[in-house]
Amino acid sequence: MAYRARNILIAVALAIVAALLTGFYVTNYKRHVQRGEDHVTVLVAKRPIPVGTAGSDAAGMMAPTQVPRRSVVPGSISSPDEVKDLVATQETFAGEQVTTQRFSSVSQTGVEGQLRGTARAFALAGDTNQLLAGTIKEGDHVDFVAAVKVPGSQEIYLSRVLIRDLKVLQAPPQESTGSKLTSSGAGNTSVMLAMTDNQAQKVQYVLANASGSGPERWHLELRPVTHAADSGDHIDSFGSVVSDGLSARQRHALGR
Repeated sequence: MAYRARNILIAVALAIVAALLTGFYVTNYKRHVQRGEDHVTVLVAKRPIPVGTAGSDAAGMMAPTQVPRRSVVPGSISSPDEVKDLVATQETFAGEQVTTQRFSSVSQTGVEGQLRGTARAFALAGDTNQLLAGTIKEGDHVDFVAAVKVPGSQEIYLSRVLIRDLKVLQAPPQESTGSKLTSSGAGNTSVMLAMTDNQAQKVQYVLANASGSGPERWHLELRPVTHAADSGDHIDSFGSVVSDGLSARQRHALGR
C-alpha cells in the first residue's frame, strides 16, 4: 500500500513539474510573439539608391517607416549617419530597407568610390622627375605646371600653373633603394589624378603638344599638406622671366 502511495505521489509531482514547464514555455512563446509584433523605425529608400552614391547624398533618398520587429532586415539602419561616410556598392530599390550591407567605405570601393559629379580619374604618364615618383603618395595634392608653345611660332613658349590642387588617387611606384631622381636616370612611370572633365581637356592639350625632342614641357609640383596658398595667376614668357626683379633702368637696358 505504501509502495502504491509513493508511486502516486511521484506521478503527481512529475505532472506538476510538467505543467509548470509547459506554462513557462507558453509564457515565453507569447512574449516572443508579442515582441515580434512590436514596431520599430527603419529607413527605406524613397527612390532607387544607385551604386556609387555617397552615403551623405543618399540621406535625401531615405524616409523613416515603422515595421514589425520580425520584418527588420539584417543591417537595416534607423539614421542616415550610419552610412554618411560610406559609398553604395549595391543598388537599393525604392521601398526596400536601407542596410549597411549595401554600402562600403571609400577605401574598399577603390578609385571609383572617390569620384563625384564632374570628377574624373586621369592617368598621367611621364618620367620620375615630372611625376615626383618616390615623393608623392596617395591622398597628396599637386599642381600641374606647363609651358605651352605659341601656335605659329618657332620656339616661343608661355608658362603658367595650368591647374591647381589635384588629388593623387594612385601614386607612382616607389623608386628602388638607392635610386636618385635625376634627369639622366629618369624612367617612365605614371600617376592617377582626380580632375574635372574640363581640366582633363586642358591637360590633354598640353600632352598632345609636348612631344618632340628636348626636355619635357610640363611637371607636377607638390602642395603643402596644411595651409596651402596660391600666388596670383600669371603667364610667364621670356620677357617676364629675364626682367623679373630688375629695376626700371635695367629693364630699359634690356629693351623691356
